[in-house]
Amino acid sequence: MELPGAEPTRVYLHGLGASSAAYYAAVATKPALGGRRSLLMDLLGHGISDRPTDASYTLEEHADLVAAALSAARVNAAQVIAHSMGGAVAIVLAARHPHLVSALVLVDATLDPQPPGEGIGARYTEEQFVHGHGWSETLNRVGTAWAATMRLTGPEALYRTAAHLGRGTTPTMRELLLELRVPRTYLHPADTTPRGAHALTDAGVRVVAVPDAGHNIMLDNPDGFVAATEAALRGR
Repeated sequence: MELPGAEPTRVYLHGLGASSAAYYAAVATKPALGGRRSLLMDLLGHGISDRPTDASYTLEEHADLVAAALSAARVNAAQVIAHSMGGAVAIVLAARHPHLVSALVLVDATLDPQPPGEGIGARYTEEQFVHGHGWSETLNRVGTAWAATMRLTGPEALYRTAAHLGRGTTPTMRELLLELRVPRTYLHPADTTPRGAHALTDAGVRVVAVPDAGHNIMLDNPDGFVAATEAALRGR
């Protein structure tokens, strides 16, 4: 989904089993954030994007495909706003394709591998997830709101993306983020403190609490999300 407007382009990336239009359309068009060229992108296997069964769906592949799409759209130095798993993709994008990213706003993004034994990859084999009971059990487990977009995700895409996200990157997403030289902001719900917040701040990452919100900050408190994101992109 593309919204016309002025440069620099803003790129919105969703989380696991989500879709950018569903999560961002309402906030990206509010006056404080509107008026910019905005690309609300669905990662491979998600939303209205293709769902190939032979893709690896690693964070690196997701990042490289975003980079290819941005290059095709003649985008350089984009401001990237990214939620949860999409935040991990955005960090890898900025590390691998630095000319494409001028600023990062990470929305309760995933920075670390999962502990052993957690996540879809620990609960099911890919065969059990794709061809057995894992897919339907997961849709029931996550609840109706998340399932509304997750059901659009290819089962191979969901499983492999989740498994690779759980394993993380080398160096980890957190380590990559600390080394980036673009302006970086990490938004988090006010009632939780992100792990390693002091180290993030010491590395120049602005850590910003958004009140009255859970993990889906843009849905739980749209005005708070818009205010925090606008301030981050203006460097305030």
